[in-house]
Amino acid sequence: MTTINPIIPGFAPDPSVTRIGDTFFLVNSTFHLFPGLPIYASKDLVNWTLIGNAINRQSQLSLHLSDTKLEPQEDGTVMLATGGLFAPTIRHDPQSGKTYIINTNVLHPENAGDKPENFIIETDDIWSDNWSDPVYFDFDGIDPSISWDDDGKSYICGSHGPGPMTTISLFEADLSTGKKLSEEKTVWKGTGGIYPEGPHIYKKDGLYYLLISEGGTFKDHMITVARSDNILGPYEAYENNPILTAAGTENYVHCTGHCDMFQDNEGHWWGVCLGMRMRGSRFHMGRESFLVTGHWEQGDWPRLDTVEVNSSHKFKNDIVKATKTGLDWLYIRDANLQHHKIEGSTIRLTASKADISQWKEPVSFVGKRQRKLEGTASVTLTLPKTGSSRAGLVIYKDEHRYTRIYYDSGNKAVCFEVVNNAKKIGRRDQEKISDESPDVRLLIEYTDDKLTFQYEEEEGVTKTLGVVDTAELSNADFVGPVIGVFAVSDDENNEAVFTDFEHEN
Repeated sequence: MTTINPIIPGFAPDPSVTRIGDTFFLVNSTFHLFPGLPIYASKDLVNWTLIGNAINRQSQLSLHLSDTKLEPQEDGTVMLATGGLFAPTIRHDPQSGKTYIINTNVLHPENAGDKPENFIIETDDIWSDNWSDPVYFDFDGIDPSISWDDDGKSYICGSHGPGPMTTISLFEADLSTGKKLSEEKTVWKGTGGIYPEGPHIYKKDGLYYLLISEGGTFKDHMITVARSDNILGPYEAYENNPILTAAGTENYVHCTGHCDMFQDNEGHWWGVCLGMRMRGSRFHMGRESFLVTGHWEQGDWPRLDTVEVNSSHKFKNDIVKATKTGLDWLYIRDANLQHHKIEGSTIRLTASKADISQWKEPVSFVGKRQRKLEGTASVTLTLPKTGSSRAGLVIYKDEHRYTRIYYDSGNKAVCFEVVNNAKKIGRRDQEKISDESPDVRLLIEYTDDKLTFQYEEEEGVTKTLGVVDTAELSNADFVGPVIGVFAVSDDENNEAVFTDFEHEN
């Protein structure tokens, strides 16, 4: 079996894997986007198919308080910390036949600190895309994970308390009710790196191994491990920690961490981790899912190989397929889905009064993850003959960072805009076009280096309106680029009609 990375390209952080029979299932974080927690399936760990989303009904939970905070760092940069659905863990229980996902919805109440809402969802058939409503449990932390002991007892471990010096806590729980069946116990504080988080417990050769992430989720990210002869500890740290990191290297794939380990049918060990393709100050794609080979001899400690990919690597698996049309569409937070109609190649958006530059009100936007470093996206917008509106094509990360090309009916102009509040970037340009035209074709060409925004008022005549260096949208953050269409208007029931949306995702 050959590792071809990233296995899930684009916006795919915090991977977790479980195996059911001969099929592997992977889940990722989604933060402020709906539907949440995508589920991918693979039989060979190379080719992955999107089979559903565990949070696929707005009635399951609300993402309203998942705004993005600007957090200045000591080095003068600004981290963008988005709320919503943090690192999930997926586990299958062969005894009950149920598959569980345990997760945190991080709320950002106004004028208050983070409020984590931890929950468990389950399904009897992972292929059905039918997941339960959340069962909430009391835990003041994030990144929960599930373990079962030999006696059938189920345990939850997670990263407890506010950062940066969090601790790893463990308690017995009833997964059907969320009720704690034991006192919460601190079982490890890590090796001294900041933000000990993302814990997973594995039992092997009669010992319990606790795998965690430390050092923060960026350039100092690392994986460390400890073990004990009792699930409740005490845990002894491995003397050769960390077992995975790109810190202090010039690797193209950096920030590797937040790992989950698993075995294939032949007994080989693997790890899935997040990583970022970084070239200088450019890492526009954000955190993606990578596969690493593992080694775990009897009685020994687990080891993980380095993610070895260079900037000239030809990626075989750039496109992730879906089992049915529509699974890969994404909306922002608690969108009004009645205002989004997708019929074949036509998208109709009832324009929202609120723009994507804010988070408090729903916005009319639908898009798909950018999966490839190089490609194009385009759409044809029917020009409105009445009212005042703005509608077009956008690369969106959060309310602080986006770049777009759109038609402003009030000015009868095609406009280009790039915004990154964390870097104090804000540019805009426009060109008048004839309001006699029936439509305008909007285009984005993207590479590792730059984003080029173009339009065609008449077929075959392409004009460039704006160019963005991808470094301008690269930040320490949690999310990745989503390419889609949006519509904004002060007028009630103003509709934007898009046709032939094309995006190589």
